[in-house]
Amino acid sequence: MNMPLLHRSFPEAAGALPRMPLGDGPTPVRVLSGLTGRVPLWCKDESGYGSGGWGGNKVRKLEWILPDVLRRGARTILTVGGTGTNWGLATALYARERGLRTAVALVDQPFDDHVRGQLERLRRSGATLHFTRTRARTIAAAPWLFLRHSAHGRPPYFLPAGGSSPVGALGYVEAALELADQIAAGAVPEPSHVVTAVGSGGTAAGLALGLRLAGLERTRVVGVVVNDTLRLDARTVSALAARTGRLLRARGAKLPGDVVAPDDVTLVRDWLGRGYGHPTPGALRARRLAADQAGLALEPVYTAKALGALLDMAADGRFGAGPVLFLQTHGPRDGA
Repeated sequence: MNMPLLHRSFPEAAGALPRMPLGDGPTPVRVLSGLTGRVPLWCKDESGYGSGGWGGNKVRKLEWILPDVLRRGARTILTVGGTGTNWGLATALYARERGLRTAVALVDQPFDDHVRGQLERLRRSGATLHFTRTRARTIAAAPWLFLRHSAHGRPPYFLPAGGSSPVGALGYVEAALELADQIAAGAVPEPSHVVTAVGSGGTAAGLALGLRLAGLERTRVVGVVVNDTLRLDARTVSALAARTGRLLRARGAKLPGDVVAPDDVTLVRDWLGRGYGHPTPGALRARRLAADQAGLALEPVYTAKALGALLDMAADGRFGAGPVLFLQTHGPRDGA
């Protein structure tokens, strides 16, 4: 893909919406057989999007965030994540390649071999790590963190967890426009529902906005909440989609008003289990099924819980006749 689809759709805003290509699209779509009975199931696999062995939804967000950081003249990115944060690591590595520093406030999550290895990778990335441990302590430490990472009168560029800012959400506006092109080309049928894991809301918000901008009025976004440390509901996600729409208008895009309504997005919490980072039996079962029957590599914190929810909801008839599209947002990172 040479020119971003967002720029093609809104050429009047292209100059004010810089993007730094970090991956190659379109990402593949394929049918997943034998998992959902009579409900047709498709997958849009984001795991290969990105360079250096990286993939998943983090890279799409950073394509729009990093140029905005440089445009604002910031030298340090300040962000937040769990102790096993893929988001924080992706930010640190891609920012380092562009001469930018990263600081991460880390909130506790269940400690296992993956988290232990991830902390070592975070340290190797050169990021400055602050173990704030809880969301409340992170908020209380915010003034000190901003002062600590300001330089020459310039504050750090703050990114919420998961890069779920209006700029970050542009990554999944772009992905939704890409999906619309694949539907128009006959590569995948128009889905009744797109199912994705929701850890911070930016992916779901961008998808909801992009689907409406692409004219896919039938398709609904179903977000499977995997994080209990943030307020995540349909109103919050649709509000982020609205803020992303306002950003596009502010940069010159000619958009209709009120593109996304709260009922365009459904968020479900029944598959969260004990909380963020805690595996569930349903997620582990879905992970095994995905590997054995579809050759799909999921992880237990985000994507396995999302697929587990999808399988249960399909069995309960909550998607009707479908078809349903599963968004595979995980990318291999253990060697980073």
